[in-house]
Amino acid sequence: MRIKVDKETDTLYFRLDEERIVESEEVQPGVILDYDKDDRVVGVEFLGISQRASQQELASIQFQTL
Repeated sequence: MRIKVDKETDTLYFRLDEERIVESEEVQPGVILDYDKDDRVVGVEFLGISQRASQQELASIQFQTL
């Protein structure tokens, strides 16, 4: 899994695996899902993240494993 914050494009991207993306769909304003050939979600992109989280929050993303 990879997580990328892109300040230039103001996006946050979660890549779940490395399968080839064959389709993308904006499921809600500013939320895009990427699908592989088997229609499984392999990535999630959030647009306009500077309006959703502060720079401090984005600089210290925390992971929790249960």
